[in-house]
Amino acid sequence: MINNDKGPTLIAKYVWVIDTIYRAGKISFKELNRRWVHDKEISQGVELAKRTFDNWRYAISDLFKLDIGNESRGEYCYYIENERDIFNNGLTSWLINTISVSNVLTKSESIKDRILLEYVPSGQEYLQPIIEAMKDNKVLNMTYHSYNRDEEYNFDVHPYCVKLFRQRWYMVALSEYAYNHQQGPWIYALDRIQDLQETEESFEMPKDWDAEEYFKGCFGIIADHRMEIQTVKLKVSAGQANYIRDLALHESQKERERNEEYSIFTYRLRPTFDFQQELLWNGEDMEVLEPEWLRKEMAGKIQRMWKKYSNDVEL
Repeated sequence: MINNDKGPTLIAKYVWVIDTIYRAGKISFKELNRRWVHDKEISQGVELAKRTFDNWRYAISDLFKLDIGNESRGEYCYYIENERDIFNNGLTSWLINTISVSNVLTKSESIKDRILLEYVPSGQEYLQPIIEAMKDNKVLNMTYHSYNRDEEYNFDVHPYCVKLFRQRWYMVALSEYAYNHQQGPWIYALDRIQDLQETEESFEMPKDWDAEEYFKGCFGIIADHRMEIQTVKLKVSAGQANYIRDLALHESQKERERNEEYSIFTYRLRPTFDFQQELLWNGEDMEVLEPEWLRKEMAGKIQRMWKKYSNDVEL
């Protein structure tokens, strides 16, 4: 008999169970097993033993902090007791979505030329050693080539946290290089790392440092605490508002007004350079109403852009 713990990884099987139960809402073991056998890429055509499923339930609870309960009557329908945690826990949500998509792609080899994926810069090979160093509070020796410097340089860092933004991984770390150390934690793009080695030295993680607090009010990866969190009001064309409504620019987004021509959205954030770039990306479909300084800043950027084109372009 084929062992269900071989073939696709156990993690992939756990995610399949989570995804199947979540989509069904409630499902009997008989129906779950039927879908399992039908999905030959994951099951290899072998039925899921009840004892194996029960073991997986405990493993899923331990790994993803999701509890699979049952109604204990009738067909013993299974359901996710705390399904809201799938969305409330960023890491759990990301893991489930990533592995679920990976499962789908693995099963789609026959049409791989019809599935187009976005390019992801290199750097992922450094993610695991960084996370391992974070667990043990180990100092990392890093060779880094910044976009702002002509040559790479080598120094030791204390890894505080990692963040994924726009298909790129970043590390927040405190450099032991004197000047940078005085400035506090810096943000390093993993795809700019040339070499990374764990050292024998350890560091003490500041007890009052919190990753979520560090990025509080930030749009993306720029954590400029010199800029205060403030209310930004945007006027967005009706067409573009449909996209903004379904995929919020920021977690603080609120729609204050809506009509056939436009919507008014407000945000509580730090309107740093990366947020301003996002506004420019939306072009004429998005207008800054408040604060006044940001409206002037955007007007200045647009004016300078116009000057680059106005000499040889007739409208």
